[in-house]
Amino acid sequence: MSALPIRRRWSLWVLAGLVLAYTIGLMVPDSGFNPFVDGFLSMAAGWTSVAVCWAAAYRAGRDRRSGRGRRDGHGRPEVLLAAGAVTANTLGDTYELIQRGTGFAGYPSPADAGYLLFYVLFLASLIVLVRRQLRGSTRTMILDSVVGSLGAASLLAVLLTPALNAAVAKPPTLGTAVAIAYPMLDLLLLAAIAGIVASHGPESGRRWMLLVSGLMIFTGADVVFALAPDLYLIGTPLDATWAIAIALITLWVDRSGAPRSTAGRGTGSMSAVAVPAVSILAGLGVLILASQAPVSGLAVLLAALTMAVATIPLIGRQRVLRVLSRTDELTGLPNRRAFYTDVPGRLGAVDAGRRSALLLLDLDRFKEVNDSLGHDVGDRLLVQVGVRLAGQLRATDLLARLGGDEFAVLLVNSGHDEAVLVAGKLRAALAEPFLLEGITLHSSASMGIAVHPDQGNDLTSLMRKADMAMYKAKSTKSGHHVYRSDDDSHGDLRLRTLQELRSAIGNDELELHYQPKVDLATGNVHGVEALVRWNHPTRGLLLPEHFLDLVEEAGLMPGLTRIVLNKALDQAVLWRAQGEQLTVAVNLSASSLVDRDLPDRVGAMIASRGLPASVLTLEVTEEFLLNDRERARDILTRLRVLGVRIAVDDFGTGYSSLAYLRDLPIDELKLDQSFVFPMIDDERAATLVSSAIALAHSLGLQMVAEGVENSVAYNELVRFGCDSAQGYLVSRPVPAGELDVWLADRKVTAIVRGAS
Repeated sequence: MSALPIRRRWSLWVLAGLVLAYTIGLMVPDSGFNPFVDGFLSMAAGWTSVAVCWAAAYRAGRDRRSGRGRRDGHGRPEVLLAAGAVTANTLGDTYELIQRGTGFAGYPSPADAGYLLFYVLFLASLIVLVRRQLRGSTRTMILDSVVGSLGAASLLAVLLTPALNAAVAKPPTLGTAVAIAYPMLDLLLLAAIAGIVASHGPESGRRWMLLVSGLMIFTGADVVFALAPDLYLIGTPLDATWAIAIALITLWVDRSGAPRSTAGRGTGSMSAVAVPAVSILAGLGVLILASQAPVSGLAVLLAALTMAVATIPLIGRQRVLRVLSRTDELTGLPNRRAFYTDVPGRLGAVDAGRRSALLLLDLDRFKEVNDSLGHDVGDRLLVQVGVRLAGQLRATDLLARLGGDEFAVLLVNSGHDEAVLVAGKLRAALAEPFLLEGITLHSSASMGIAVHPDQGNDLTSLMRKADMAMYKAKSTKSGHHVYRSDDDSHGDLRLRTLQELRSAIGNDELELHYQPKVDLATGNVHGVEALVRWNHPTRGLLLPEHFLDLVEEAGLMPGLTRIVLNKALDQAVLWRAQGEQLTVAVNLSASSLVDRDLPDRVGAMIASRGLPASVLTLEVTEEFLLNDRERARDILTRLRVLGVRIAVDDFGTGYSSLAYLRDLPIDELKLDQSFVFPMIDDERAATLVSSAIALAHSLGLQMVAEGVENSVAYNELVRFGCDSAQGYLVSRPVPAGELDVWLADRKVTAIVRGAS
């Protein structure tokens, strides 16, 4: 209160002092009406409250005219109505005091008009507040507020049953109407309190506690008076409760009239949840009590309404929960639960002689998007994929997201040919670039197709066969594949291979072969590329294309990368001990390069072996460089700072511009073999190779040609000024022992030629 203006602060202190003095005075036993306590102090406290309220109303009006009221969420109506209510109550007290002083006491009297007007005006003020609070609220919050109001009113109606019955039993007169009006207005007042608490919770802190506390004290005093009106005497402590209640209400009015910053609503408050729950229990308790004891009909009616209104949000929530349980929260499509529930009924409704098709779709290399760009970008990609897929389907088709990057489509009354046609449309839709986080992404999908009833009469068998067909499409890179009987063995082979691969990686059963790179200017060998092989116990030596896709899908690439780096660096140590200063190049997948700790681990591996960092060349793909330029720059720069060389593998096969050559720390380009093969008899291909070499040199980069298999291509590359070459003409990838023999033979041959 210390921050308030001085005049406003003193007026509140004066009010508090008068109410305190009045309360203490009522506690002192006396023989009846005390002019000082029951007269002066009572009226001074009442009219001070009136003055404070009207001062607040004046401030609210001034702030509204200046525009602050609208920004703060405050306006004049509720403050003005509350000030009028306090004034009406004080006028009633004043008239009542005058009646007592003159010895004339009639009932009803003009004092009752003031008291009744207090209820009317203050309820109108609360209506304005509750309407503002519930504006823009959810339907559930509004219903909770109504339930809270009805439950509180039903409970109070039980307490007021004697007063209501006594008033109804009297002859219909003005006095009877007034006697009934008071408890009815108390019901409304308590209902308003419950509605405020249910909708506000503890919003605005002490300010709302002042109002709720004041109204509850006021209502409590009215209930005590209504239950025993004949026992009431002026000058008893009961009079203090009305004075304290009016003082608390006055403090709330005073704060409502002052500008304040807008605070967020506490939608998750405990009281906002507890009030409806307690009200439901209260309504249930009233109905149980009515079956055992006499209770007013009004209480029963209010309790019944409480229970009836309470069921509305319960039914609504049940429906919402049912929808949510069947809906994928990311894409809004039906989820796995909905798909497994709905498909059997749709299959059973297929026209006689007609077929249906199940398409199982899995995005290719989606894990790399998640790893390189983050799961939030991956989620947005899935949303766009869902939209594109839905745009290619009929209203009768069922599209669902089963989880991760896997989608399923049921084509009712569609056979083999229709399913293949739809698969082509879906693949074409996904082939269009996606723009995410300012990056253009190209996506593709592998689809497996199973036809009902030819390949299964139930969803379980169809899903299993579509899954096998999908992995067949993924392994053959065909885009889509319709299930055939021999796919069963392929599926079993895949699962068995995956298990064996886990064991091979865990037990260090993989080996490296090395392919030398020849310096085209001197004919010397200064470096090799390390290529992983799997010496399978029953299937023989497996090349990377037979198992790397499985490694990626199973998330085993980080482990494989560590094995390859360790083996390659260990071999570099052995070669240096033998006097061979060979550099080693290792391919890194995009999923390995997204690891921000990779530079530190690579640096530790090199340092622990006492090798110079320049011994290692890391080959990365254009796809990684184009998809995540910022992450690529960060990781590659840190590797270059260590001294590790960076090469771009399969150069020329990317989708985007070559701007990354300018922006990223790159030492070497490896020209893809698809450019080298045709240049022997294709002048345009030769021109492309020559131009690529010139581009690399103009940027200060070295060019390595891959796939050199004949002397014509070799000689052309020498003529174009290419720096290095590797391919079958030079040597196939061979184990380290065979490479040692090859290098030794090459040295002997060079010595013989030199001697001759």
